[in-house]
Amino acid sequence: MANEKSHHWPWWPLLPLYPYGNRHTIRRELLPGQLWALEQLQGVFYVAVPIRMLVLKLQEGLLLYAPVAATAACIALIKQLEQEHGPVRTIVHPSSSGLEHKVGVPAMARAFPEAQLWVTPGQWSFPLPLPLPWLGFPESRTKVLFKDGLPHQDQLTWLSLGPVPLGPGPFHEACCLHRATGALLVTDGLISVSDQWPSLLDQDPRPLLFHGRESGAEAMLDSPQLRLKGWRRLVLFACYLRPAAVSQVLRMFPFRWQESWEEDFEILSKAGALQVAPILEELVFPRHRKLMADWLMSCSLLPVRWVIPAHFNAPVSVNDETFKALYNNWIAGSTDSEKANRSLLRNFNKRLENLKLVPLKKAKNI
Repeated sequence: MANEKSHHWPWWPLLPLYPYGNRHTIRRELLPGQLWALEQLQGVFYVAVPIRMLVLKLQEGLLLYAPVAATAACIALIKQLEQEHGPVRTIVHPSSSGLEHKVGVPAMARAFPEAQLWVTPGQWSFPLPLPLPWLGFPESRTKVLFKDGLPHQDQLTWLSLGPVPLGPGPFHEACCLHRATGALLVTDGLISVSDQWPSLLDQDPRPLLFHGRESGAEAMLDSPQLRLKGWRRLVLFACYLRPAAVSQVLRMFPFRWQESWEEDFEILSKAGALQVAPILEELVFPRHRKLMADWLMSCSLLPVRWVIPAHFNAPVSVNDETFKALYNNWIAGSTDSEKANRSLLRNFNKRLENLKLVPLKKAKNI
C-alpha cells in the first residue's frame, strides 16, 4: 500500500482544487485486459467528483488518455501495467479548455520520457497566453491532433468535438473509439450520473458528510444514508452550480434544501443514462448546438459499445439506439422540469454575452 507521501501533488497551487496537495489514486479495470481507469478526487471545496485518466492497451503498448496528477502512487500504478502490457507509447491531452485536465500533462510526460505527446488544437492558457513549452509541454515530442496527424489509426477512430469559440480560448475535445472493444473515450462532452457515490469517496467521505447535513450546527456524522444523501446533493451542485432547491447558502446553515431536491436529482440523473453535461449545454454550446448535434450523429454511425467519460460514472454501456436518442433529445432541448435548475447557468451565459466575452447566441443554430 502506498504511503501518504506518494499521494502528494506538489503542483496543486497551479490550479488549487480540493483536495489540494493530497491526491489519492485508485485504479479500476473497466474492460478486462484492455482498459483501466486511474481516478482521483477533484473539486471546489466540498463539491468534489472523480476525475479519470484512461489507460488503453494497444498493440504497441499503452496509451494514456486525459492525464491526472502524476503523483508517485499514480506513476507506480501505471508502471505495474507496463510490466504486463508494455511501455507507455502515447499520451493524449484531449481537451483545449479543460484546465483540470491540462495541469497534470507536463508531469505525466516527464514521467514517461519515451512517450509521444498529442494535444488537441487550440490550446490556451490563462491569465497569460503562453506557448506550450513554457507550460512544461516537451517541444520535441508534442504533436497536435488532426493537424499533425493522428496516432494509432489502425486501431483507433478519432472524432473532433469543436472548436467552439469562447472568451479566452476555444472549447475543443478529441474523442477516440477503440475499435477492438467498442470503447469511446471522451472527456467532458458526455456524462452519466449514478445514484450511488463512487468508491473513491470512501477514502475521503468528508464531501458526502458535509452535504448530508441539514444544519451547520450538526456534526458530520457518518452512515450509508447520510453518504447517499450527501452524494446526490453534491451532484446537483456539481452540475448546476446553484440548484433551484437551495434557498440559503451561507450563515448558520451550509445549505437550506427544499423538499424538491430529491425529485431534482432524479430528473438530472435520468437513471444513469448518458447525457450532455448541463454546464456544457448552457455555457459552451448555446451558440453552436448544431456542432454538438452533428457530433452525436457521427457517434451514432460508429460501433460504440461503451462510453468512458472523464467524470462521474464509467463505463457506460450503450447500444445502437443510444446516440440516436441523445441526438433527438438534444434537438428537443431541455425540458420545463430542468429549466429552474439551469437558471444560474443561463443567467451567467447572458452576462458573458453582454460583456462580449463570448459571441451572441444565434436565434436558430440547428
